[in-house]
Amino acid sequence: MLADKDRIFTNLYGFQPWGLEHAMKRGDWAGTKELLARGQDTIIQQVKDSGLRGRGGAGFSTGTKWSFMPKESKDGRPSFLVVNADESEPGSCKDREIIRHDPHKLIEGALIAGYAMRARAAYIYIRGEYIREAEVLFAAVEEAYAKGFIGKNACGSGYDFDVFVHRGGGAYICGEETAMIESLEGKKGQPRLKPPFPAGAGLYGCPTTVNNVESIAVVPTILRRGPEWFAGFGRPNNLGTKLFQISGHVNKPCVVEDAMSVPFRELIETHCGGIRGGWDNLLAVIPGGSSVPLVPAHQIIDAPMDFDGLRDLKSGLGTAAVIVMDKSTDIVRAIARLSYFYKHESCGQCTPCREGTGWMWRVMERLVTGDAEPSEIDLLLEVTTQVEGHTICALGDAAAWPIQGLIRHFRPEIEARIAKRRGFAVVPELPQAAE
Repeated sequence: MLADKDRIFTNLYGFQPWGLEHAMKRGDWAGTKELLARGQDTIIQQVKDSGLRGRGGAGFSTGTKWSFMPKESKDGRPSFLVVNADESEPGSCKDREIIRHDPHKLIEGALIAGYAMRARAAYIYIRGEYIREAEVLFAAVEEAYAKGFIGKNACGSGYDFDVFVHRGGGAYICGEETAMIESLEGKKGQPRLKPPFPAGAGLYGCPTTVNNVESIAVVPTILRRGPEWFAGFGRPNNLGTKLFQISGHVNKPCVVEDAMSVPFRELIETHCGGIRGGWDNLLAVIPGGSSVPLVPAHQIIDAPMDFDGLRDLKSGLGTAAVIVMDKSTDIVRAIARLSYFYKHESCGQCTPCREGTGWMWRVMERLVTGDAEPSEIDLLLEVTTQVEGHTICALGDAAAWPIQGLIRHFRPEIEARIAKRRGFAVVPELPQAAE
């Protein structure tokens, strides 16, 4: 369990006011000028040394991503930082806690990250449904401007840096970085073809880096305490602390900061008071938000909660939105509901996604009641592979993976429903006799 002294987000539950005065008492904006004085390349190197990987789902090295930005403008174009606060993944609710209770960590992180990448400004793109969170963020930015922490000569560093807050319209697809850039420019939120990548031509055609809220908010603390401190948590290649969002059939759902690689059982026992009805009642877990495949109870119970540990289980850490399902769950109906979500949120640009998400949802609805042919299970699985990897962005993958996980681990349940619907007796599988 992570010690209180090692927590980065010390106001995660809002026990103290979010305002600048209390934020500074918690250590925010302390010696920011000195942090900037370390130099741009030094800051990027220290973020690399910390082992920080993107907290928005993909898990790419944050420092490496920053290093892709041009060190000098050859044609006069400025560079930009875009902060992805469009937290629309079902199950994810960590960024909203940062924004409404610790917004100055995000704003200070944006200044440091923007300075390191030689960016002219940061645009924080916040989810449209986050009404109160946006109000807090607007007010926190105003506080930072009034204090001289951002704007002209930010923190007395001689560097000019602006922060703009942009409210989205509530489209899930705008969580994809190039669709977010399109939306920021006032266009329909649809992913762009790559290349060119945002680091070459992003917002307004200028070099741009898009980072998640948590990825940016942890940077000031990493620099103050040292990259070695942050790298002291977790397994190799899975370093640091992480915000976990645990929902579903646990006794105490919560958002909590803990060390990377914490075992699933320890995470649930320590912070959530265990599984509802006891551990024998656990059916399956979606460990990283709705877009990653589910993992059955016996596989995840002692698994390390990190990028590599969950990848080995053919799932992923994603945003660390842990959705726990006990044996009262209609697992087929749960995945069918996710299929409807992805069908509804597809932007329609790519044919496999536009047509495939609707087709997969309709088949899933029939599998819920068993009103299907047994051969359709394999047909559905084949269609998911035709959608996966054949679209401009990863929404097609996100629609396919939950279904693949269901068929991989709960195929007998689907077959039993079809058999029951057709009036056949369901014969349980018997263990093979030892030879």
